[in-house]
Amino acid sequence: MQVQALEEYLRVPLFRRNGRHVGLTSDGERLRPKVEQALADLERAIDEARTDRGAGPLRVTTLAFFLAQWLLPRLPNFTAQHPGIDVQIHTSVRLVDFVTTGVDAGIRFGRGTWPRLYARKLLDEWLVPVCTPRLLQRHGPVTEASDLRRYKLLHSPYEPWTAWLLEAGADQVWPSSGPAFDDAIAIVRAAQAGQGLALARWSLVADEVTTGRLAVAGRAVHSAHAYYFVCPPAHLALEKVAVFQEWLTVEGARFPSPPMPGDPQ
Repeated sequence: MQVQALEEYLRVPLFRRNGRHVGLTSDGERLRPKVEQALADLERAIDEARTDRGAGPLRVTTLAFFLAQWLLPRLPNFTAQHPGIDVQIHTSVRLVDFVTTGVDAGIRFGRGTWPRLYARKLLDEWLVPVCTPRLLQRHGPVTEASDLRRYKLLHSPYEPWTAWLLEAGADQVWPSSGPAFDDAIAIVRAAQAGQGLALARWSLVADEVTTGRLAVAGRAVHSAHAYYFVCPPAHLALEKVAVFQEWLTVEGARFPSPPMPGDPQ
């Protein structure tokens, strides 16, 4: 009845009815995206007006590999500083809808542009060739494609060796054989086990390099993407979100850049 009343008001048919089958007319198709946007804006406005949003645990979404290698080792520091805030972590490779899921804030990897979200850069990312100190001592550092032939290379579709090589020149060639992993943590673990030389994200191996479990074998390549703290703008008024953002900002500022070739590790 509501649809019928809307059609009478607009004086155009919005649905094409054929028995039990109903489909949108061309006018309905043109109207749909604007109606969906209006409903989404209304839903967000209602969410922002909720008075109980500030209560309860701090719900944070991020990538599983970033949680395991970077955030999780640092979380006890946050808990010690803010014992009254319980942190609940959600991991997903998909972008989370903050309204429908009840998530308060997130850490995303990208260029910092997400519609209708506040975004603040936390730390840059680099790709670095890493292996065990023993392998580095045996085969030496890598500066060009020919150096890679001394190593058994570990491959990942997300951190391809072409990203490291093409910075030095598009005519470079490299060994394409070797174990391949589609998981960012798995390739770090394989490098730790001495299985070969991996091109890994610095955020995932920095602590391993600091403790001596891994060593940087060559130059670092700066990534076009970075890690950002994100949330709906209205969530910044929540104390638990504000203090978490400030803590993350401090931790990100403390995070070191990868060493340059020749620097002590």
